[in-house]
Amino acid sequence: MSAQTADHHSIIDAITANAARSTLPYQRAHRGTDFGTAFWFNDLVDKQGDTETVRQYLVTARASTRYDIAEVRLRPELSKSAMSANALAMLAFEDGWIPLGDSGVAVMPAAPLHALARRKRWEWATDEITDGLAAKEQDVAGIGDEPVPAYVLGHDVGPDRTDRPQAVVVGTVVRDAVDGPVWWNGTVPVGCVGAPVFVGIHLDGRQFRLVCLGVILPEDGSRHPVATFDRIRSAVRELPESPSPSASDDPAPRSRRWWRRAG
Repeated sequence: MSAQTADHHSIIDAITANAARSTLPYQRAHRGTDFGTAFWFNDLVDKQGDTETVRQYLVTARASTRYDIAEVRLRPELSKSAMSANALAMLAFEDGWIPLGDSGVAVMPAAPLHALARRKRWEWATDEITDGLAAKEQDVAGIGDEPVPAYVLGHDVGPDRTDRPQAVVVGTVVRDAVDGPVWWNGTVPVGCVGAPVFVGIHLDGRQFRLVCLGVILPEDGSRHPVATFDRIRSAVRELPESPSPSASDDPAPRSRRWWRRAG
């Protein structure tokens, strides 16, 4: 990968301009432990002229989904109108996630979240990691043994354990071997596991292309692996088709028990 010439501030500005509303902080309910970050992803299924067909998911680290009840913290900017609560309690939390093979990643179809908002008379206003922003195979192949500046957009844990401020964490990514795993070099704050990882791919001059490289996973040894979007995209496209958010006013009967009001 070419050396990056854009400064950190330019890339951070691009991340917050394109993805600030893509992340959702969550945690094990009724406890002060087990925190994570999920984010919205739109998988481009088909494009005909100006019409795009997408399947929408939440994405996070599989290891951070293994408990029964979770609390998702909400921010006012994630709705086009006033929300009825500042948090959602998700029942049977682990059951709602689909593991993506051995990638370390899990996804949740987004239809239940949209249905919940409609029942509460508000509408999500989010940014999504789109097909154009998510890394392709050639983007991942450009990561080698020379550290590349990288950025995690996640939610740290505040002193009261319920405040979940969004933060951009600066580090680097490397691959020790061709076709080997991508590793994050740097600290990952509590609560940021499962968050998206970004890089700025150098173009001409000081121009760059923002790319969401993948998902930050729990520490393995002394470093955090990054599950890359080339593998995530392939695994998601092997999943059975799920209902689109506009398919009905209510999620499937099994999904109804995932949600109740909190906060």
